[in-house]
Amino acid sequence: MNPTTVTDGPLTLAAIDTPSIEYASLSPMLIVFGAGVIGVLVEAFAPRRLRYPLQLSLSLGALVIGFAALVTVAVAQTRDGGNGEFAMSGAVVIDRPTLYLQGLLLIIAIVAVGFMAERRLERVVAPVTMRKLAGVGGPDGSSTGNGITSGGPAGGGVDADMFTPSGASVPNTDAEFEATRAGAVTTEVFPLALLAVGGMMLFPACGDLLTMFVALEVFSLPLYLLCGLARRRRLISQEASLKYFLLGAFSSAFFLFGSAFVYGATGSLNLSTIGASISAAADSGGDTTLALIGLALLAVGLLFKVGAVPFHSWIPDVYQGAPTPVTAFMAAATKVAAFGALLRVFFVGFEALRDQWEPALWAVAIASMVIASVMAVTQNDVKRMLAYSSIAHAGFILLGLIAFDDAGLGATLFYLAAYAFTTLGAFATVAVIREPDTDSGTSARSVAIHGPAPAPRNPHLSGREATDLTQWSGLGRRYPLVGAMFAVYLLSFAGIPLTSGFIAKFDVFAAAAGSGGGVLVVIGVISSAIAAYVYIRIIVAMFFDDVPTAGAPHVVKPSMLTTSGIALCTLVTVALGVFPQPLLDLADSAAVFLR
Repeated sequence: MNPTTVTDGPLTLAAIDTPSIEYASLSPMLIVFGAGVIGVLVEAFAPRRLRYPLQLSLSLGALVIGFAALVTVAVAQTRDGGNGEFAMSGAVVIDRPTLYLQGLLLIIAIVAVGFMAERRLERVVAPVTMRKLAGVGGPDGSSTGNGITSGGPAGGGVDADMFTPSGASVPNTDAEFEATRAGAVTTEVFPLALLAVGGMMLFPACGDLLTMFVALEVFSLPLYLLCGLARRRRLISQEASLKYFLLGAFSSAFFLFGSAFVYGATGSLNLSTIGASISAAADSGGDTTLALIGLALLAVGLLFKVGAVPFHSWIPDVYQGAPTPVTAFMAAATKVAAFGALLRVFFVGFEALRDQWEPALWAVAIASMVIASVMAVTQNDVKRMLAYSSIAHAGFILLGLIAFDDAGLGATLFYLAAYAFTTLGAFATVAVIREPDTDSGTSARSVAIHGPAPAPRNPHLSGREATDLTQWSGLGRRYPLVGAMFAVYLLSFAGIPLTSGFIAKFDVFAAAAGSGGGVLVVIGVISSAIAAYVYIRIIVAMFFDDVPTAGAPHVVKPSMLTTSGIALCTLVTVALGVFPQPLLDLADSAAVFLR
């Protein structure tokens, strides 16, 4: 915009050149965001009985269409060796890493949304209205003298999802129990998930720090809510949500302060301009202290989302307390989006300061690998063990960033894909392993001897997730297929050959060693050996320990949505270990940032 000219006559304003908006290149994100907004309207206006099918169809349809649009954009942008384009006046960068990471996020989101829609793992007391529609009981759903009582556990129940029916209610109060008995369904999780996915797709594509901060908040806020919506262990779930929110707010503040420092040092928030300014200052012997302080603050915010030590304290509690579908989604998708943004900031904006920030990343990577592997050994809860495993893998992935070349970038992109599918399948498998129902007076034998018991205050008829390691004894012998699939995930985490984890670790170790990080490779191998003990311990418990004489968990057969997701994750984990070359080539070809 040209400056305004003041004359003796009327005030004349110069024409404003409006920025162009590349709708075609932005279409995958616009489709996902648009579906999220439509989902909010569905929640507001659609009848309650139609919300679940409408939201599920809308979410899966938008993600599939978004992926098809992304493929079209990728073909157009990379034709004849193209590297993409700047969109929205440089605020968004549609380049090869962006397209790769967005495609990975959409595939993860399709599997995760199907898992969120699962309604066969939980069973709750049937609502009176549903019993009347089924023709069971008297006109008001009361007892008919055959041992079936309205709302009572002896009368069977209905399938339910893994989210609380009343997120606004105080946990374990009558209001929440009555919402369960009324058959309420928290379908708000679908538009929240879509908005989070849209923010994650934007996060690694941001060309300036201000847009990156907006994307950070867009995908973080829905996750804060989703973490507090677990149907079971409500207090732990809300504690996880609150802890994630408070620590996430602090990390966002660090990121914002870092952006301010960088702007003060370079006069710009655009990463390409920042990189050119810092490079010119470094070449001319200028002072880069302010830029380095800004980078340190930015790294705090980004490493918090990655889950690296010492910014990891939220991960074990949040992963354990959040609904398992949300945990699976966060563990896979958030790490992909956060590492994409971390790579862009360091590669594009602060390449000239590598000698200053590399020692700090060495310390973070070593601490993440060693401390998380040691802490995982002490865990008896499977979800917490997987949480510390996630922290350790963040350290392994950082080795690709520390290598700071095309080989390291390609290895990081491959590792993110391998880890995402493995961890998504692992958490989905944990959700199907359930404790036996312990409600007293509900078994057929008890009803036959003592008559129907009064309806308990707890409306649940199914057991909770069996996450204690002692409960997994003999699980693989009783359920060989489930045990074998979970063993595949654990072996991949450990980096055993013929799994995707082996190829991923070998690739980042080779990249780190090639750039002078031999010490990091040795520490990484030792940490992998420590973590392998944890994974092997679970496999031994599943296949070699005796089955508990009482209270042994069982596997609940999920719907096709979850079954197909677990099968896909298992297939990818094995396929990338046996035939990794196609994805390795794709990751290497995507390892070019547009500057």
